[in-house]
Amino acid sequence: MRIVFIGAGEIGVPTLQALLKSEYAVVAIVTQPDKPVGRAQKIEPPPIKKAMAGSKMPILQPARIKEREAIEEIRTLAPDVIVVAAYGQILPRDVLEIPKVACLNLHASLLPRWRGAAPIQAAIAAGDQETGITVMYMDEGVDTGDILLQGRIDIRVDESGGSLHDRLAQIAPDALLESLGLLVKGSAPRIPQDNTLVTYAPKLKREDGKIDWSEPAEAIERKIRAFNPWPGAFMAIDGRNLKIFSASIVDLSGKPGEILGSEKEFIIAAGERALSLDEVQLEGKRRMSATEFLRGHASTLRVAR
Repeated sequence: MRIVFIGAGEIGVPTLQALLKSEYAVVAIVTQPDKPVGRAQKIEPPPIKKAMAGSKMPILQPARIKEREAIEEIRTLAPDVIVVAAYGQILPRDVLEIPKVACLNLHASLLPRWRGAAPIQAAIAAGDQETGITVMYMDEGVDTGDILLQGRIDIRVDESGGSLHDRLAQIAPDALLESLGLLVKGSAPRIPQDNTLVTYAPKLKREDGKIDWSEPAEAIERKIRAFNPWPGAFMAIDGRNLKIFSASIVDLSGKPGEILGSEKEFIIAAGERALSLDEVQLEGKRRMSATEFLRGHASTLRVAR
């Protein structure tokens, strides 16, 4: 079986590596162009290309996969299956119709729950108890195709966006390889999604991480974990942004955003109960414990906004 792998993000790396070690023939990889990263704006390849350093595997990096030249390059590869994982562009019909057998997408949720670009963060923020990887047949909609197979995992009580991302990346290879095996046998199911159960997880922006202290402490604590590392949960304090990496719920109350803590605890009132901050980073400074932060700022802190 000839496979073209289309992906860019880190979550797809273990799946690509598993494919390369399998009995299937990966004939090419399609990924995003190299781009400037970080404050220095150094040009970096996407994680998928980095993982292939030193390999002679053909790697295509079209600016837009819907461009005619890109479509024809993929067509000439004559794939039986196209596998897509965290690519970041919508595939046009002309690409979806290229493979002889199927165009499969690996999505980091249990569809139809959390269609969209940020399903990992959405699942944690909503307090879901489980999530997983869905292998689906792609169509022209966004995460709307029929389901072939799902792999499930529990969401831990201390789960962060980063830790759940990594755990899902590790179960994705088995989900895909099992799906390919079913396709080879001709026994792969096609299960339509139940549109009455659809929820959406739109792409996150940095400003989405700003904490609304009128929300209950439980909801804020989940968002702090969900948005670690991206987009990062933060509050404005003394005219600067303070990023919060972890916090715990405490049974105190006050005006939302009011700082209740002493010299040893950095506690902020929420809409219900309060949060004791554990690890923080003031804009322009290094990451530190909340206790360490208080030693240098307790006398000047004002009510959070």
